Amino acid sequence: MRRILQWPLSVIFIVLMYLAMAVYGILWTPIVLFRREAAFDAVHAYCRYVRWSAALIVGLRSEIRGEPPTDEVLIASKHQSFFDIILLVSALPRPKFIMKKELLWAPILGWYAVRLGCIPVDRGKRGQAIVKMVADVQAGRAEPGQLIIYPQGTRVAAGAKMPYKIGTAVLYRQLGQDCVPAATNVGVFWPRHGIYRKPGLAVVEFLPRIKAGKSSEEFMAELEEMVETNSNRLMAEAGFRAGAS
Repeated sequence: MRRILQWPLSVIFIVLMYLAMAVYGILWTPIVLFRREAAFDAVHAYCRYVRWSAALIVGLRSEIRGEPPTDEVLIASKHQSFFDIILLVSALPRPKFIMKKELLWAPILGWYAVRLGCIPVDRGKRGQAIVKMVADVQAGRAEPGQLIIYPQGTRVAAGAKMPYKIGTAVLYRQLGQDCVPAATNVGVFWPRHGIYRKPGLAVVEFLPRIKAGKSSEEFMAELEEMVETNSNRLMAEAGFRAGAS
């Protein structure tokens, strides 16, 4: 019976989530036009709403573990669904993303991404995209913040395997910044595709820093080991078993 009710509750939650995105975006726009800092206030307010409504409507509670960084660092996070974006943004004071270029055309979302200082990347051009990404990040460093990149380049379903891409190591080496890895289990409750949202406790956990200065090979090996091991631990904690239906 609970599962049957969860379907309409999931639909209600999703509709309200996107409706709220439009309302928050429109209401904050006059302020954001004249004060860029207000863009961070707007997205923080929206993320608080999504976390609150997820807990209230579909029983999906959320938690941030570890110490969210407040200085200028690179954050390399596991990406399983839209909800890990919500949790990261809610925890970081000045978040900005390496994001796919197509999102710039998304209503409301694209304009706010620009105001936050997000870096669009054309994923189809590979080497050229990495060079441009580094140049754009360097150009945007006058606006300090926490730069978030997804090392696997896209959302990855809970339990699925996907290689880590070299672009993260290029940024780490070129920027000379510490990297804070982040693990998550959100895909157990909020899949990368589909409507159904499961009740439970979704977690994003900030892990110990990887200090600047390591070789690309050493960095990538350490990053993948930390993120995958801890994401698997969080998913197991949530009751996830690979291969289970």
